[in-house]
Amino acid sequence: MAHTVTASTSAPLAAGVSAGTASSPLAAAEPPSGLRHGTFEDAQALFTGSLFVGITMMMFSQAGLLTGSTAGLAFVLHYATGWPFGAIYFAINIPFYWFSWKHIGRVFTIKTFVSVGILSLIMELGPRFIHIDYLHPVFAAIAGGLLMGTGILFLARHRSSLGGATIASLYLQERYGIRAGKVQMAIDCTVVMLALWVVPWERVAWSVLAAVVMGVFLAVSHRPGRYRGI
Repeated sequence: MAHTVTASTSAPLAAGVSAGTASSPLAAAEPPSGLRHGTFEDAQALFTGSLFVGITMMMFSQAGLLTGSTAGLAFVLHYATGWPFGAIYFAINIPFYWFSWKHIGRVFTIKTFVSVGILSLIMELGPRFIHIDYLHPVFAAIAGGLLMGTGILFLARHRSSLGGATIASLYLQERYGIRAGKVQMAIDCTVVMLALWVVPWERVAWSVLAAVVMGVFLAVSHRPGRYRGI
């Protein structure tokens, strides 16, 4: 079996939620109108964030690293069934859309749906445009963790995510004050460790490093209430 993987597409989100959920425990106060993101700003952020994560996933694939959350599950199903990863990943996130719509808000859910769709498309088309001949797993773990964290932060600050554990991380952060970065790191490391039966242990170790790098980056860079733009 090839030691190919995907990157984590779930991660911490921006504080607060979308419009129309004033009764939600996650609802945040409306920021001044001058801080609100416009449609074009949202569009470029969703595309750029998804692109950054997609590039990371291709790096991980080349280096043989693994990932956590729903992307990790999609990876296992992809190799077990031969179905396209992008389609599996998109389908797995469907139940999370319902939870997000009910507990977080419709705008956030719609943006997340769009972001997941973009990432799925990038993963299907990306290999036709980019191919990495050699990539050391240490570089992939560190650079990929930071690049993925940056992409996820773009999405978070525009009230979007890549589904899966990201939604759960946001919910726990906003309702119980548990840092989303720490929750995400724990989830990703757990899922990666469960993949020991798929790839050699050293690849799993590098994958855990990537999850830690991303989790620390997000824990430091994303804190509740720091960013109020929507």
